[in-house]
Amino acid sequence: MGDRIEMKLLAGEYWWGGIVRHGERMPYGAHADCRETLTSNLDGNQGCPLLVSSKGRYLWSEEPFSFEFKGGGLIVDEALGAVAQGEGHGNLRGAYLAACKRFFPPSGRVPHELAFRAPQYNAWIEVQRYPSQDKILQYAQAILDAGMPPGVLIIDDFWYRNNGLWKWDTEAFPDPKAMVARLREMGFVVMLWISPFVTCDTRQYWWLKRKGYLLMGEGPDPAVYQWWNGFSAMLDLSNPQAVAWLQGELDELVRDYGVTGFKFDGGDPWGFFKTPSRGHLPHTPNGRCEDFGRVGLKYDLSEYRACWKLGGQHLLQRVRDKYHKWDYNGFADLIPTSLAQGLIGYPYTCPDMVGGGESEDKASFDQELFVRWAQCSTFFPMIQYSRLPSRLLDAQHLQYTMAMVDLRMKLGGEICELARHAATTGEPILRHMAYEFPDEGMEQVADQYMLGGKYLVAPVMEKGATSRRIKFPGGSWRGDDGSEVAGPCEIEVAAPLSRLPWYTRLA
Repeated sequence: MGDRIEMKLLAGEYWWGGIVRHGERMPYGAHADCRETLTSNLDGNQGCPLLVSSKGRYLWSEEPFSFEFKGGGLIVDEALGAVAQGEGHGNLRGAYLAACKRFFPPSGRVPHELAFRAPQYNAWIEVQRYPSQDKILQYAQAILDAGMPPGVLIIDDFWYRNNGLWKWDTEAFPDPKAMVARLREMGFVVMLWISPFVTCDTRQYWWLKRKGYLLMGEGPDPAVYQWWNGFSAMLDLSNPQAVAWLQGELDELVRDYGVTGFKFDGGDPWGFFKTPSRGHLPHTPNGRCEDFGRVGLKYDLSEYRACWKLGGQHLLQRVRDKYHKWDYNGFADLIPTSLAQGLIGYPYTCPDMVGGGESEDKASFDQELFVRWAQCSTFFPMIQYSRLPSRLLDAQHLQYTMAMVDLRMKLGGEICELARHAATTGEPILRHMAYEFPDEGMEQVADQYMLGGKYLVAPVMEKGATSRRIKFPGGSWRGDDGSEVAGPCEIEVAAPLSRLPWYTRLA
């Protein structure tokens, strides 16, 4: 165990970091009373052993630790490695960039531009566990018929024969090469869902076991993990030969079928805690999650929902699936969790599917929520649709949503520039107000954000609201409605359902 660290918070000091899913608890300030343990459940999203402060301080470790805010102080304990401390970096931006430069410098590599230039589309909600070649082509055509632009198209779970056998299910996809070629002609690029799991009771399982590519249990057999698709073994990705085998399977999909990238799902540390395992290297559960993350570094498009460390890399990081509801575990924490991603080294953040990925119940569908979700996500580095607006919305709500699609297309080039900037500097694309405007009392503003340093975006986050208060930093701002605002100030603005309030920084 590493040394115990006790720090007294400075006057007006706030901290961010640790577990992305708990972004709604951030920032941690003098009145915080909570404890977070990074060596256990990361709650289905990204985690990083990094804390950054609005007063220019940071804490970093290569291994997991626990931290506690209580009584105006910060305690770090249960560290599995040395904890580095930095101070004297001025503000939140200074602390983040200092930690980034020292511990997770940007790779210089940019994901495929189409991820930023146009919406992404995930076929999951439309086809569920029964994807097929016909359904995917019909889904793509419906996108174009609705007047939406082509973009990255994700074929989610169950396109394959078995987990660990990454070959097309040819009953459902009789000619996948022709299908992908047709999608590319339509303007799409294709990603496929992948996991680190291996279906038991298959010849592939026995082959992988014999090769020594599976994580072992306490006895002579591979460990078996219970997850949302059942019970499976798991690849030992601390073994370079197992990594080479998996990437060989994925390379074949790229080379022979024209696939561009992969949605890497699963690999959450909690699974390793529930089932003891032994691998080629004695990694912590967090380390095994990191092993899975490193697999995706080879590809132009790699999306992760669960990830440990690997800040500064070109991986797309998705906020975990959210429910179709206004409050927490739904729409309310979309901005806080995404801001937290940026502040632990993940600039290429995606805010889950518009309307929520956990939204299969059509009876409870809320058109107003769908529109507000689309508005909120439009200025994010990426925006992802699954259910198509043209199939869900009446004419008025569809008009509001399609206006956001048009706006997104206009922003695409600028977001690509910000993505390139992030690849060389490590800076977040979606930025906390306190990151861009230190010393202006913005630390606790969690319902508005900056896209780069130019656009202030203030979505409506409450059901039925037709106005909202916006906190403006110093400077001059021009609104989407043509209004001009001189900051610093806090004002109430009209925001009917037809409007997403956003402002361009003039000076």
